[in-house]
Amino acid sequence: MQTIRSNAIEPTRAELAGLTRREAILRQLPVYGLPILTVLLIVGFSIALPDTFPTYLNFRSILNDKAIIAILSLASMLPMMTGRVDLTVGYGIVIWHILAIGLQLQFGIPWPLACLVVLCCGLFCGLINGVLVEVAQIDSFIATLGTGTILYALALWYTGGRQLIAKLPTGFLDINSLSFAGVPIAAYYVAALAIVLWVITERTPLGRHIYAIGANEKAAALNGIPVRSYVIGVFVASSFLSSFAGIVLASKLRIGQASVGLEYLLPALVGAFLGSTTIKPGRVNVLGTIVGVTILAVGISGLQQLGGAFFVEPLFNGATLIVSIGLAGFAQRRRSVARPGAAPGR
Repeated sequence: MQTIRSNAIEPTRAELAGLTRREAILRQLPVYGLPILTVLLIVGFSIALPDTFPTYLNFRSILNDKAIIAILSLASMLPMMTGRVDLTVGYGIVIWHILAIGLQLQFGIPWPLACLVVLCCGLFCGLINGVLVEVAQIDSFIATLGTGTILYALALWYTGGRQLIAKLPTGFLDINSLSFAGVPIAAYYVAALAIVLWVITERTPLGRHIYAIGANEKAAALNGIPVRSYVIGVFVASSFLSSFAGIVLASKLRIGQASVGLEYLLPALVGAFLGSTTIKPGRVNVLGTIVGVTILAVGISGLQQLGGAFFVEPLFNGATLIVSIGLAGFAQRRRSVARPGAAPGR
């Protein structure tokens, strides 16, 4: 039933102690290669585009434009920790941002209550996904593709293929439009979520148990970890974050339409997959996911300013994903061969 294996291959202190300095540096390249590449891209684009790239306006634009993708990547990361995939992060945001506006426009519900309803719907959707995957034993890819497609169909039915346009209250618009110290509030959402998730996944027994499920579900169950509850829980949390991203998107766009949202699916998944190739290569992790989203944002922004065509963004997303996953797999195979008696990685 596992779609993704979660096996960290970051070097241990004992392993590094037995290597020369050159060997130690090469061994750590898979860990810090992506952050280093991100810095090199920033420096390169700043030199090539000194008037537009290294500016506050561009910095603010990147933060504001990619914040929703970052939230969705963090949402995607949670099921991946247990070896599952949640495709509703991309499909769900379509209905969530439409619902956030539609409840106010057509039913006159105050915006705080409308947001609460959307979040509750997200929780319920996550519960359905978790039950389908863990109780009904449907592969997570198939289950979430099915529920996601249903959510998208509901969005089309609700809007009738038309835009929802309304005069939204200032409080609702402030969800995305406010800034503090010159930084968009959406960036603070990402930072807060990343910190909370990092503490949970890296510093609590809950996080270790979830990683254990992703590494070896049967062994985790034999050690007394409630696998079913945890798997359902990560789907609920993932869908909750997706519904929150939908609220932020509605506040940003100020209109609701079913044609908006699906373009976030691939970048969100790419960001999470890239997160499994750095910091803790071999398993998804919070800091790696943030780095993954950052390199996508920097690379796409720089290429577009250099005159890249409209297809540059999906091309860059796909190429970066393939190269990074390939390098991570190569590093894992080399490590397996280097250890006596180790089985070669696939």
